[in-house]
Amino acid sequence: MRAALLTATAGIGLANSPAALAQTAQAAQAQEGGIGDIIVTARKRQETTQDVPVSVVAISAERMQQYDLSNLERVAAQTPSFSIGRTPSGSGATLVLRGIGSNTTSIGLEQSVAVIVDGAYYGQGRTINEGFFDLARLEILKGPQALFFGKNATAGVVSITTADPGDKLEIIARGGYEFAAKQVYGEAIVSSPISDTLGIRIAARAAKQFDGYYRQLGTEQPYPTIDRTSTAVPGVTTAHTSGPAGDGRAKEAYIRGTLKWQPTDTLTAVLKANYGINENNNPSAGSVVYYCPTGALASNPAIACGKRFASSANRTPTDIAASLPYSNADGQQGNQYKSWAVNLGLTWAMDDLTISSVTNYNWNRNTFQFDADSVSRAGAPGVFATEDSTWHAFSQEVRAQTTIGGLWDAMIGGYYQSTKRDYNAWTASGGLENSAATPGFRRYLANSKDSQTNGQTFAMFGQLIVRPIDKVEITGGARYTSESKDSYFLQPYSHPIRVAQGIFLPEVTLRSNQNFEDWSPEATVTYKPTNDITIYGAYKTAYKSGGFSNSGIYSPSAGLADFEFDPEKAKGFEVGIKTTWLDRQLRLNLTAYNYKYSNLQLDFFRSDIFAFTTINAGSARTKGIEFEFQVAPRALDGFDLHGSVNYNRARYGDAPGSPCWAGQTRNQGCNLVYVATTDSSRPFNPATDTIANRQNLSGQPTANAPDWTGNLGASYEAHFGSGAKAAFGLDARYSGSYIATAFGNPYTWQKRYVSLDGSISLTTADEHWQFQLIGKNLTNRFYVIGGNDTPNSGSGTGTNAGVVADQTGYASLPRTVQAQVTFRY
Repeated sequence: MRAALLTATAGIGLANSPAALAQTAQAAQAQEGGIGDIIVTARKRQETTQDVPVSVVAISAERMQQYDLSNLERVAAQTPSFSIGRTPSGSGATLVLRGIGSNTTSIGLEQSVAVIVDGAYYGQGRTINEGFFDLARLEILKGPQALFFGKNATAGVVSITTADPGDKLEIIARGGYEFAAKQVYGEAIVSSPISDTLGIRIAARAAKQFDGYYRQLGTEQPYPTIDRTSTAVPGVTTAHTSGPAGDGRAKEAYIRGTLKWQPTDTLTAVLKANYGINENNNPSAGSVVYYCPTGALASNPAIACGKRFASSANRTPTDIAASLPYSNADGQQGNQYKSWAVNLGLTWAMDDLTISSVTNYNWNRNTFQFDADSVSRAGAPGVFATEDSTWHAFSQEVRAQTTIGGLWDAMIGGYYQSTKRDYNAWTASGGLENSAATPGFRRYLANSKDSQTNGQTFAMFGQLIVRPIDKVEITGGARYTSESKDSYFLQPYSHPIRVAQGIFLPEVTLRSNQNFEDWSPEATVTYKPTNDITIYGAYKTAYKSGGFSNSGIYSPSAGLADFEFDPEKAKGFEVGIKTTWLDRQLRLNLTAYNYKYSNLQLDFFRSDIFAFTTINAGSARTKGIEFEFQVAPRALDGFDLHGSVNYNRARYGDAPGSPCWAGQTRNQGCNLVYVATTDSSRPFNPATDTIANRQNLSGQPTANAPDWTGNLGASYEAHFGSGAKAAFGLDARYSGSYIATAFGNPYTWQKRYVSLDGSISLTTADEHWQFQLIGKNLTNRFYVIGGNDTPNSGSGTGTNAGVVADQTGYASLPRTVQAQVTFRY
């Protein structure tokens, strides 16, 4: 298959078809030159990417190997209109499609872009820590995807299919070295039939960095603490020293085992189990303060701000780290992510009916220690935090679908999910000390948190497919979801001074019992005048669960409304035409869409007091046009040219009550006052109000939403007389300018950029050996995806004389070059 990356209009089902990989290979082998297709299980049935009426970017296993796309961040770095920003705390990441995504400071927010692995939902932001390798394919579906993927797919879906055992022995060994971070990595894959009906596949990957991607600018800093319980008592001051934090070097290991059993021609069972661990020595290494009003950190003028691959942070002082839960003894910052999962897929394929089941249990645990303000500074403003959070999820989906193929077909299914999130955090800040605190680990704490959410989801879904006349197909379906979430939030300990200041309310349990119901209908009309042309129009809706902000802050002035948030919903239209021409040598696809989002879920970090608030921001609309092309001339066998041009306008509608960014004045739009008693906002009244604290984001762009994106790439595979072959690939991705945060802050503006990836490979005639050189972000462009006001900076918000906060962004990786060798048997 010459087309390793196919950008087309397609869809992916939740379960893997047992024959999907075989059909993918057949589609590839059918083309000698020209354009091939990837087979996907869209609408729970096997179709090519050109035949299914949903917008998707489909990435083949060959493409992922070509550029070592072994995690979601690397995939996003090559995909227009899709972006991922890694964060040191909260949800751990923001995933954005077409300008819609979830920001990162609350662990309670599910991602608007759902991640599906082998048919099971993995919607947590920390999924970016998973290592995805030895894959069959990966698809990115754009826009609402409720019918087949359920809740939490308002912006789109990333569907990942791992490889299954084949019908012959396969051994793969791969090793590589990345020069920028001095990373060594290796993979080993063994796949073999055990009998005529049973096959096994074992895949493992390990990597270790001996350097970081980001230069560390932090220096040794003093952090004095005062042992007191009242502002009226002077207390005793103790000096502590905080050294510079690590540079973000990491190590990881993953293993996956697969058993595939086909006792009859109609029954297939695939059992997968995997375990992974990912560690790094500074989770905030990529948090770069890239804009400051003075040109240097407000908290440390010795460190200049700028758009560069450098950050500053400090270790926790060792004597404080010795008592802080989940802290490294030497105070070094760090993050450890562990996960394991078991997935069982069953398919019973009869002549006119297919019954499928996906059973999954997945678990992950994340513990970290980090400099929570992510800057190297002296004195009491320093914030050192640790966290221990776990996530459990069990799910069961069953569905039945007819394959009559005449006037009608139908699909019906049910889904159940049970989840549990445990969240615990401890923060040392403000130079606070309390030697009388018990137990002793609370001595240096300013606050601690204990929160949990238990969730139950029941859903029923169905679709009717009608073919009233030749070449026309009409589908209509809906998903009903009933969901409950029971949560609590407790601050077991807060320093007496912070309690007296009214910042924390300790030892009071806040409880929440939430229930949600939703109907998400959709309908599509598809017309195929020829085998090479598909025209479709679709109406779609989607629903993202409401919830509870487990990582909030409970003060005497806060209440349940500051922790609970309502569901996010989407609805709108999409039309498209996808075509192939010149005997499958040219592909041209065009998609247009218009979706409205209501109750957009956002989490706001207030930098001046280090507080978090989760809100429903009101409405937003995303609309645009996407044009995609691919050229693979048969006269030049092995050559492929592909690209896309995408226009996307993502803007807030009416969104009153949105928080103001730090330092935003009334003239800049911070001119509303939050009224807690009515849970709304009113205009600023100079006769009665001193400051405003809310804005209406109407007309402002959403976060990480450039108006224009695109890509252009070419690849060529040359064959030598000896039988050896060489392959060359070069891919450029363009992004227009955008605002990097969700609250309209013009000082977070990211300028347009072009990133360039390339690869060269040489494969021996017997195809046992392959040597590769892979380069990413060869233009070494710095850009940020998401961010926030830097803690303890900015002032005068809602007045006429505000001081803009420093801006921290989640930076891209710099230029990387890696050498890789693969052995296949």
